[in-house]
Amino acid sequence: MTDVSTRAREILQRLGAGDPFVDDASGGLDCTSPIDGSRIGRLPAHSAQDVAGAVASARSAFEQWRSVPAPVRGVMVRELGQLLREHKDDLGALVSIEAGKILSEGLGEVQEMIDICDLAVGLSRQLHGLTIATERPGHRMMEQWHPLGVVGVISAFNFPVAVWSWNSALAFVCGDAVVWKPSEKTLLTALACHALAREAARRAGAPEDLAQLVLGAREVGQAMIDDPRVALVSATGSTRMGREVAPRVASRLGRCLLELGGNNAAIVAPSADLDLAVRGIVFSAVGTAGQRCTSLRRIIVHESIKDDLVERLAAAYETLPVGSPLEASTLVGPLIDARAAEAFDAAIGQAESDGGTLVTGGGATEGVSGGSYVRPAIVDMPEQTDIVRTETFAPLLYVLSYATLEEAITLHNDVTQGLSSAIFTLDVREAETFLSATGSDCGIANVNIGPSGAEIGGAFGGEKDTGGGRESGSDAWRAYMRRATNTVNYSTELPLAQGVEFL
Repeated sequence: MTDVSTRAREILQRLGAGDPFVDDASGGLDCTSPIDGSRIGRLPAHSAQDVAGAVASARSAFEQWRSVPAPVRGVMVRELGQLLREHKDDLGALVSIEAGKILSEGLGEVQEMIDICDLAVGLSRQLHGLTIATERPGHRMMEQWHPLGVVGVISAFNFPVAVWSWNSALAFVCGDAVVWKPSEKTLLTALACHALAREAARRAGAPEDLAQLVLGAREVGQAMIDDPRVALVSATGSTRMGREVAPRVASRLGRCLLELGGNNAAIVAPSADLDLAVRGIVFSAVGTAGQRCTSLRRIIVHESIKDDLVERLAAAYETLPVGSPLEASTLVGPLIDARAAEAFDAAIGQAESDGGTLVTGGGATEGVSGGSYVRPAIVDMPEQTDIVRTETFAPLLYVLSYATLEEAITLHNDVTQGLSSAIFTLDVREAETFLSATGSDCGIANVNIGPSGAEIGGAFGGEKDTGGGRESGSDAWRAYMRRATNTVNYSTELPLAQGVEFL
């Protein structure tokens, strides 16, 4: 057993998640670490029948939970937040071991979980409707929000715990139960979160079956999304995946919340603070080894400052420490697997065939073995070609130039995805134009910060091929509830709306 495997096993035991090696039969699920490719667990795969059982258990728990007052439901999420505080270091390290994130990002992801728990606990006393003016005397019209049912969550490897918590913390306070299918690449972090959720429910006196976990590949996900008892499917992943999930859920008239691909850009204007811009660009482009849905993929820089900016970025890239994410000095960890590295190499090759110039990076990192470690790359492109419009889930940054802001915004919006965006400028007119209806067409638009690193308080999600879903803050909680409009007649008359006369 490798050191990484031993550490993962010890963490899981401390979190109450049990032994990661519980299945040696054929058909089991191997858990590997992108750090060195070692096997860190082997778990049983669930069947479609298992999924049906998990949904049935969740539905039964929901029928109890929906009658519990929302502020009381908040107690369970408060307990979950406290457990996450107690185990932050362990869970953050497990994220690094299983997803390849550097330690500070693993810890940051757990902090996101803590933050959404805090937000959800506050919301448990603020799930309010409206009082609406009515045209009929002696009547009152109002809107209420009620628990929805069972929420199915499908999460991706790059945020193996935060995305589950975004959905689950809100779902629990809204009165729902959750069935979670994590990525097959990050099963151990799912085991850990599931154990903590069960413990939070026990401490709060909540139904133990509110949180369900199903493990497996495509067939497991299909069984969940096809089940009519799953009222909402919240799916995070590729646009291709979303195109498969949405029609299946729609065919049974269920609800979808989709968080799909991004091809995020930043415009760098002539007035930009370049020192600030370089720092924002580098983190957004290479953080999580470019494997965030909000990672920066394209720089659209004014032609007058392009050479200066590219030179600064290249210098910064060449100093980036690439290596094991468990080393404190590392800033760029591994890609999730060899397939991701192959896609990275192929995209650079295609960009060069399209006339692009590799400025820096590309290829495997020397002196690091065992995982798929690559050197973050910058490619200077003469135009926005098909490969630039394609999201490559790796630290690959394309540089394009522009002459006018109108041209920059056109280039920015000329992709099918619409998740996150940014502009670096000190000109208030440019900033406000970018944020206006004729500017960025993304769900997130920032000024003088990169497109990644969203806070919990704002609704997270995007437009176009990103799916249109919203999670986390603002009024995203409404996706996990059903709306009822009520009219109460407290008069002795029966006036009809729109002045209709009957009898």
